[in-house]
Amino acid sequence: MSAIKNYDRLRLVLLLGAFSALGPLTIDMYLPSFPQIAADYGTQASLVQLSLTACLIGLGLGQIIMGPLSDVHGRRKPIIVSLTIYLAASFVCAVSPNIYWFIAARFIQGFAASAGIVISRAVVRDVYSGPELTKFFSLLMLVNNLFPMIAPMAGSGVISFTKWTGVFLVLSAVGLLLVLMATKNLKETLPVENRVSANFGELLSGIQALLKDRLFLGYALAQGIMIGGVFAYVSGTPFVYQNIYGASPQLFALLFASNGISLIIGSQVVGRFSGVFSERKFVILGLLLSCTASFSALMVILFHGPLIALVIPLFFFVASIGMTSTASFVLAMESQSKRAGSAAALLGLLPFVLGAFTSPLVGVAGENSAVPMGIILLTTSLLALWAFFGLTFKPKAKSAHHSAATQSS
Repeated sequence: MSAIKNYDRLRLVLLLGAFSALGPLTIDMYLPSFPQIAADYGTQASLVQLSLTACLIGLGLGQIIMGPLSDVHGRRKPIIVSLTIYLAASFVCAVSPNIYWFIAARFIQGFAASAGIVISRAVVRDVYSGPELTKFFSLLMLVNNLFPMIAPMAGSGVISFTKWTGVFLVLSAVGLLLVLMATKNLKETLPVENRVSANFGELLSGIQALLKDRLFLGYALAQGIMIGGVFAYVSGTPFVYQNIYGASPQLFALLFASNGISLIIGSQVVGRFSGVFSERKFVILGLLLSCTASFSALMVILFHGPLIALVIPLFFFVASIGMTSTASFVLAMESQSKRAGSAAALLGLLPFVLGAFTSPLVGVAGENSAVPMGIILLTTSLLALWAFFGLTFKPKAKSAHHSAATQSS
């Protein structure tokens, strides 16, 4: 913690925000290019969506590897190496000769980007705890959630004057900038004496311990399943808005960006009122809001409602993600100190694994049907609600009641 005391709070949140924003930039910036990529490679929409799936798998696997590695080797070195790989992978995406090379490069790009997400969160846990952790993480989410708004607009801006390959050349330049930022500005926040052994068995046992922690797993699944649903939204809306409703790439970018505002609202409500309401209550509120909003969106889809009628419930659905992910992250990380990297990795892995599963399902009924997207949003909302209440209830109260009943009989 002493190593970071010299950081100004704002400088730290901007630095970590830049690293963690690599995830949404990598996912969202090329979304307006989906139809163009499909046409350029002469392939179907499902293969283009598979490139998103490959990226999500890379992001998920990368976190489960980079998180524990940062517990062993510290935070600074792993992130610098990963950002360098990201730079190269982004360039390969731009010059890929066919869709299969492109999909493979997207996997590597996602894998490398994962370090920015998981290590930035581990740094936050290195430095803060308690109410300060909630407030700082909500600030980090404020910065991070700007990029789902910026990325598609930037992507549509790039493809308005050049081909889709320009998007990945820009991402390559972003990778170079972040390598320079990490080298110059990121101080080590995990002292050598607080690092864990490089023994693979110990690393594995630490992850197993987290998976056996009922409360941690409940919060992790609530967050992971919800965000898994968001990736169905991310993968589906480029085709739903543009192919079904006839929106231009620029209008799509604006509609997609509006949901970045809802993410910010959701996360900032948690940070602003964390002293008034518990994080657990915010998780419950977010889950109930997601169920209501996703059900409304499915009804609009089934009854062929107008575009605005679909945009409104999706706005509230994404707001519920900002609320749930912020509060559940704090609850899950609060008890983790020495293995913050591993805990952050598991929290990051679940959304991307589930997102990799839901993303291609959006296209099973073709490019001109939004029904699979609506069903997936509602299903993931209900599953997240079930996982939360099923795993985070207080068994002690139940056993105490059982004991009292036994004694009275």
